[in-house]
Amino acid sequence: MQKIKKAIVAVAGSGTRLLPATKAMPKEMLPIVDKPIIQLVVEELVEGGIEDIILVTKWDKKPLEDHFDHNWALGNDLKNAGKIELWEKIKRISEMANFIYVRQKGPYGNGTPILSAASLVKDEPFIYVWGDDLVKSKVSFTKQMVEDYEKNGHLMIGVQEVPSEEVHRYGIVKLKKGTMQLEDIIEKPSKEEAPSFLADFGRMILDQEIVDILKNIPLGKGNELWVVDAIKEYVKRGGKFYAKKVDDGEWLTTGDPLNYIKAILKYALEREDIGEEIRNILKKQ
Repeated sequence: MQKIKKAIVAVAGSGTRLLPATKAMPKEMLPIVDKPIIQLVVEELVEGGIEDIILVTKWDKKPLEDHFDHNWALGNDLKNAGKIELWEKIKRISEMANFIYVRQKGPYGNGTPILSAASLVKDEPFIYVWGDDLVKSKVSFTKQMVEDYEKNGHLMIGVQEVPSEEVHRYGIVKLKKGTMQLEDIIEKPSKEEAPSFLADFGRMILDQEIVDILKNIPLGKGNELWVVDAIKEYVKRGGKFYAKKVDDGEWLTTGDPLNYIKAILKYALEREDIGEEIRNILKKQ
């Protein structure tokens, strides 16, 4: 079985729900306290053993690329000011992994980034990630998924239980009874129609078979190319695909103002340097 060493990260979205903050700044670069969202995503991937990180971008994502590059001028300023610890911290950012940038091309949809980077993951399993989805857990969720794959060889998608009144906002998985094996994914069902309360999110282990299906399936809802449609076709053809819950942690989406603020608070409250003060501020509100 091949080791999973590559990740495709979809970062070509416009972040319209967070305008005007995202007018001139990629949504993935918005800060969670003092780290941009995308850095937290990359750190999770690296902790899971990923070495090559393929970011599928578009024309306005240069600040994201610059973040993972060396900044010699800043480095020299920090060293000359004696701020060695801070210099080492920013230096590590560019050295965490091999960063590869690919411009997205093709039809609109969350399956398109995979096709844009397909030649870089040919015939090998890989992690596929939304660049604005965080998973906050004691052990990197990527590491949890990779270890599961190395043990069982199953393709998989991350899932998390959501309140029944929120199932209409997500893709909800239907599982074979008594297992985590996927039977279907129902997009935005009503509470009454939902086969479970497990919503899928942006962490997947995929392989060449999924890529090949994506190349050939017709566009789906909204005339878009959906990765979920490829997963469903894979299952229909007899492939085994599994849902995986986060152990000792949680998925945090950052795609809208409320959930973005929730994510900031989750990370801030656990900080030794500011967590207590944040609690005191919240108690006074």
